[in-house]
Amino acid sequence: MTSTASLASSSERSADVSHAWALLEQLTDPEIPVVTLRELGILRDVRASATGLEVVITPTYSGCPAMGQIEDDVNALLQAHGLQGRVVTQLAPAWTTDWMSEAAKDKLRAYGIAPPHACASSGTGAASVVQFAARGAKPEVVNCPQCGSTNTTETSHFGSTACKALYRCLACMEPFDYFKPY
Repeated sequence: MTSTASLASSSERSADVSHAWALLEQLTDPEIPVVTLRELGILRDVRASATGLEVVITPTYSGCPAMGQIEDDVNALLQAHGLQGRVVTQLAPAWTTDWMSEAAKDKLRAYGIAPPHACASSGTGAASVVQFAARGAKPEVVNCPQCGSTNTTETSHFGSTACKALYRCLACMEPFDYFKPY
């Protein structure tokens, strides 16, 4: 038999989880402030535990320098709203651009960052995560987020962050970041 106290406790935990999700929906990425952690797929779960809430995040790559700031932002947001919780960083499964919402891709494009248009796992099955470019392989076409031209070139494999490459549009001559597919 379940006691009334445990039902109330369970109901409170469920309400805290729902409240935390609602709050965290608005938390943006510190490096790309136009997209939320949820839209990027970094925010993976919010769950109740015996000691409070656990907010599960997965970095875009294991050395992402923004993870410390993201953890601080999550903790500050929870604390500001009277919620007890901690951040759990989950590295497996590894983050993939498959987790990025279409809204995030649209917001990246509007912000001047070309979103990933081909995911590393598309059509290859879950077992084939790492891909190597064949010699002489045709380079990927990346549309310019400013003018839409396909006449672009990669100028550096690493852009403003390691998860982006630096491109230049040969039509409008503007440089831009491309969020690399993983």
